[in-house]
Amino acid sequence: MLEKIKKLEIASRLLDPLPQQRAAWNNAVQSYADNFLDNIESLKTYHAEEDKGKHLLDFPIAEDARSIEELIKIIEENVDTPALNPASGGHLAYIPGGGIFPTALGDYLAAVTNRYSGVFFASPGAVRMENMLLRWMCKIVGFPKSALGNLTSGGSIANLMAITTARDHMNIKARDIENSVIYLTRQVHHSIQKAIRIAGLNEARLSYVPVDDRFRMDVEALENVIKNDIEKGFKPFLLVASAGTTDTGAIDPMDEIGEVVKRHGLWYHVDAAYGGFFVLADEVKVSLKGIEKADSITIDPHKGLFLAYGTGAVLIKNVDALNKTNSYEANYMQDVIGEAAEPSPANLSPELTKHFRGMRMWLPLQLFGLKPFKAAISEKLWLTRYFYEEIQKIGFEVGPEPELSVAIYRYIPSKGEANSFNAKIVEMVREDGRVFLSSTTLDGVFWIRLAVLCFRTHLSTIDLCLQILKEKVAFLESGK
Repeated sequence: MLEKIKKLEIASRLLDPLPQQRAAWNNAVQSYADNFLDNIESLKTYHAEEDKGKHLLDFPIAEDARSIEELIKIIEENVDTPALNPASGGHLAYIPGGGIFPTALGDYLAAVTNRYSGVFFASPGAVRMENMLLRWMCKIVGFPKSALGNLTSGGSIANLMAITTARDHMNIKARDIENSVIYLTRQVHHSIQKAIRIAGLNEARLSYVPVDDRFRMDVEALENVIKNDIEKGFKPFLLVASAGTTDTGAIDPMDEIGEVVKRHGLWYHVDAAYGGFFVLADEVKVSLKGIEKADSITIDPHKGLFLAYGTGAVLIKNVDALNKTNSYEANYMQDVIGEAAEPSPANLSPELTKHFRGMRMWLPLQLFGLKPFKAAISEKLWLTRYFYEEIQKIGFEVGPEPELSVAIYRYIPSKGEANSFNAKIVEMVREDGRVFLSSTTLDGVFWIRLAVLCFRTHLSTIDLCLQILKEKVAFLESGK
């Protein structure tokens, strides 16, 4: 038995490479990363190629090792080249993510040390770091010092956690679901409906409140709908507002909504995954007034703080309610149970084992300070306003004036149907590849979207986008 163990040890020690091997791998990876970043402005934002990375399948997991050089080449050709390059400043579609460089350094340190940030007992420093970040986010949105929450993989899980907490705190049992009402608008992010289903509330009554001409929730209509539901014997229990919708960047009137919710005793959730960090910009603080009245808020650092994908957060005033929904005790965890200086993320989240997300957020904030983040957020607001004015000068029709960094617009052609014409514009822009745009349909009307949130998007990017749109329209109008 001992001989077998010793033999296995020799082979298994390959998983703990020696300094020379680590240095070679580090150098190869760093060289590739540096080359990618050094040439980011010359790379296409969208690469329309037929293979779509399928040759990755030619390299299955096998018994024998491959060299780092071969693997990097595989990654470059099959992962980092096809389709969207989300690190590009030309990514002007959906809600762009970030990817600032120190996020990668934070992830590297978190992975190398493999800190377990789930319970205070195991890693008090890691838990303190994550809770410190959450309290800072609570502070900037106006939540009390007693509030907390959880760092999540993104807005979808954050919304799910808020909704399950609301369900339990409002004492919605299985027998109550069909009689319970959730209020939202058609502009709410689809992760809300998804979370409602996953939370077992799919049979609840979803009341879609009308919106105004700027796609914001109509507060007067909300009040009337709630009163009618109460008169009919239904149980209003949850309202979901948006601080920055994906379609148009609309901000629901959160202050007025908060007063309605307070009168009727609902749980008030604000999905601010996209728009939450705009509270750091003086230009839109008034529009975000009332967000502090929410019971829970979803906010994504991988959007407004430009971190790499996989960094979301849910902020909740009633930490006891969050704990009651998520905490659980197991016999094998008895050593970690006891008094702790900080709440453990494992008790405030569905996750037990989880990535140490705090490091990827803490390190950039400390290295840069807040000033460049605030400047970048304000820059994106002004770039969107600039685009909104300039796109009209080249003949495009526009939607509502942007509240945040999303604008919708479309071209009315001299001949033919407008929806298909604008769909063709989007298709041609993608084929061009220098910038990447997306679209949406509102009340049967096809709109092209501009979403400015990548930290690498600057004035030259917007001017390039305007130039490309002008070129594509001229080509299509010529009938060539």
